Amino acid sequence: MQLVRTLQRRRSMFNHHRHHLAVELGETAKLALPMVLTQVAQVAMMTIDLAFIGRIGVEAIAAVALAGRVYLVSFTFGAGLLAPIATLAAQAFGAHNLTVIRRSLRMGLWTALLLSLPIVAFALCGEQMLLALGQEPNAARLAQQYLFGLALGVAPALGFLVIRSVMGAVNRPEPLLWITLAAIPAKILLAYLLINGAFGLPRLELFGVGLATTLVNCGTFLASLWFAVMCRPFRDYHVVGRLWRFDWVLMRQLIVIGTPISIAALIGYGLFSAAALLAGRISTSALAAHQIALQVAAPLFMISFGISMAATVRVAHAVGRNDGPGIKRAGQVAMLLGVVIAAMLTLAVIAARIALVELFIDESDVDNDSTVGLAAKLILVGASFFVTEAARGAAAGSLRGLKDTRVPLLLAGIAYWPIGFSLSYVLSFKVGLGVIGIWIGLSIGTTAYAGLLVLRFQLLANRLALQSRNLSA
Repeated sequence: MQLVRTLQRRRSMFNHHRHHLAVELGETAKLALPMVLTQVAQVAMMTIDLAFIGRIGVEAIAAVALAGRVYLVSFTFGAGLLAPIATLAAQAFGAHNLTVIRRSLRMGLWTALLLSLPIVAFALCGEQMLLALGQEPNAARLAQQYLFGLALGVAPALGFLVIRSVMGAVNRPEPLLWITLAAIPAKILLAYLLINGAFGLPRLELFGVGLATTLVNCGTFLASLWFAVMCRPFRDYHVVGRLWRFDWVLMRQLIVIGTPISIAALIGYGLFSAAALLAGRISTSALAAHQIALQVAAPLFMISFGISMAATVRVAHAVGRNDGPGIKRAGQVAMLLGVVIAAMLTLAVIAARIALVELFIDESDVDNDSTVGLAAKLILVGASFFVTEAARGAAAGSLRGLKDTRVPLLLAGIAYWPIGFSLSYVLSFKVGLGVIGIWIGLSIGTTAYAGLLVLRFQLLANRLALQSRNLSA
């Protein structure tokens, strides 16, 4: 009889655990989907820029590529400093602390404004920096034209990120998706009018591309702010109440938590920039294949980014309600969801890799066949990389939900450079595998980083779950 009761109790516990996993999976997927689609829509707007720039000329494409190197370094650092907004607001939401939600948005907007000042200054000096780096004067001049148009949109772009983080933290990411989708046709119209000078407007070319982006950034920020102030449930939070008050305590938290995120992002950005330089040393075809393979994989990276944001919010919610087992469950479900989706999409990309690569190749190019074949091989080599990148993103997001960012920064420094870059260099140049060796190194480095982050989260989550059980006993 005792054995029967024990078996029934275990079966009940298993069904209870399975129910919680199913609920967590549904909540994470519901939160991640609009976040992923918002990110994909933003990538679509970047693609629109490239399409219009391509009509201006080859020099314009090269100039915008240089401008992107200047702009993205500073903007990535600023976005990293704002990343803790999601964690702080989500933990407050889990604890039903509306005051901290309001403070998080208020200080996020102040921080976005302050960060925009050095980023704008950095962009306005783009031509001088490019010339100092040995770039061709005409390309540097054209890049500066694009940066002039782009610079004024930095503050609203960062402000949009803040509101997006807070809306996601309170389980309402859908309005930002609608706003971003509505911005796509607006971006097409503005880019066409400003680049070509239609309907009596001056022909602004590259400056017009940047200006169109600035105008769209302003529009999306104002629309998102209207949602945050006027629409339920955000109206009940009074998110812009006492907007003039500066909160030094929360500002310090943003700096302490966000700085490691920014540096880790720059380490990863530097790794891929270095990989492109290595590919360029091999041959033009190798560099083209490298860039095409990364572009084909871009949607997979968007999946990783969206699930990472959802993982941060779900883990932070559990932290806010002091739910130790819920913390572990939220992180594990996010990692599982990311890996499964990435694996399925990777199989689809592998199956269609030739057709996808050919979309980026000019049929008149004499090196067409060799570049297509090489890019297709890189996609095969990177299959594991695409899947482990999803695990890395979910694990990193889960750790952010715990406000754990310093150790992940250390792990990034170890996995990306001593492991990833070193292997890429040795395998490509010393072993003679060429650009394939670069991708093997990237795959191993990313896999090592993902494994270390997953292990780190498991250790912290187990400790918190044990503490929760001890307190409830």
